Amino acid sequence: MRNKRNRLMPSRPVTVGLIGCGTISDIYLKNGSRAPDLQILACADLMLDRAQAQAAKYGVPRAYSPDDLLADPEIEVVLDLTIPAAHGAIGLAALRAGKSVYQEKPLSVDRESAAQMLALAGESGLRVGCAPDTFLGGGLQTCRALIDAGAIGRPVAATAFMHSHGPESWHPSPAFFYQVGAGPMFDMGPYYLTALTSLLGPVRRVTGSAQISLPERVIGSEPLRGQTLTVETPTHVAGVLDFAGGVVATLVTSFDVYSGRHYGLEIYGTEGTLVLPDPNTFGGPVQIFRPAERAYAEQPLAFGHAENSRGIGLADMAQAIRAGRPHRASGEMAYHVLDIMHAIHDSSREGRHVALASTMERPAPLPAGWEAFPIADSR
Repeated sequence: MRNKRNRLMPSRPVTVGLIGCGTISDIYLKNGSRAPDLQILACADLMLDRAQAQAAKYGVPRAYSPDDLLADPEIEVVLDLTIPAAHGAIGLAALRAGKSVYQEKPLSVDRESAAQMLALAGESGLRVGCAPDTFLGGGLQTCRALIDAGAIGRPVAATAFMHSHGPESWHPSPAFFYQVGAGPMFDMGPYYLTALTSLLGPVRRVTGSAQISLPERVIGSEPLRGQTLTVETPTHVAGVLDFAGGVVATLVTSFDVYSGRHYGLEIYGTEGTLVLPDPNTFGGPVQIFRPAERAYAEQPLAFGHAENSRGIGLADMAQAIRAGRPHRASGEMAYHVLDIMHAIHDSSREGRHVALASTMERPAPLPAGWEAFPIADSR
């Protein structure tokens, strides 16, 4: 049956074990406790005291080492919030233990382990899901509805700009941002590419240019202020994306820009322009420019989850497991995004267009009124 919030009532919640109790685990645990489709049974971390602290803080009944969590027969889904370099190994270990997996972004740092995850899940009847799930927020779901309704006509082009001067000015341990598998594209690119592909469908070909602008960086944040770190991956990456549906998009991610006037996401159609919200957030604003009005008009959000709703993709996956339908924050879409990011770097290194071997289905839009976290936070 459906209740007034237009969400399927689960027969029983999907049981989840969380691995990686760093800062981002707070929002997943907070939102997960409000999702009736989920029951978080365990927290795990290589540092057991961190797992114990998070379990106590959020009322999670079990605190484990990662190996003990993987061996727990009651856990159906592993929520992997570890560092990106560990995603491939943990995802494969979870699937081999007979559990579905939901990854923080990116799906993995390399194509090979990510492809192995999807193959193993397919063979085993398990699920692979992956952040970012910001495309399920009220802002980008409103954009999806506007595009599908023809509000800007047929989309023909798009731009996506993520400019900053790097995290070493504020992050307490920024070295990993400049290692292979990171950089501005792999750190922030998933937000922009997931938004674009969820709205416009798969990419068929890319062209890219990338460079390391500064081979060394000086840390400006505490406690490592003044230390020098070595840059191992490109810090300014520019790509041109040819979508299978005909849209041509420009994507730039950079840790080399102090300030710029070009920022964010825009989609250009035959009858107007759609200005999208920051894809690292869940809300608005959403604006449309139409030639008849000669002005940008803000559009009301037609969907909920405009607040920080990280974990909405996991909640949707849990409901999809019980309902036997596809989940929206899918491993296939995350793999396609990973493939695009690698292909842009491949293109720069090899001096050629790169055709994408991967593809994806555009995820279904959320139904109006659907809520992932209807239970009030008691803390």
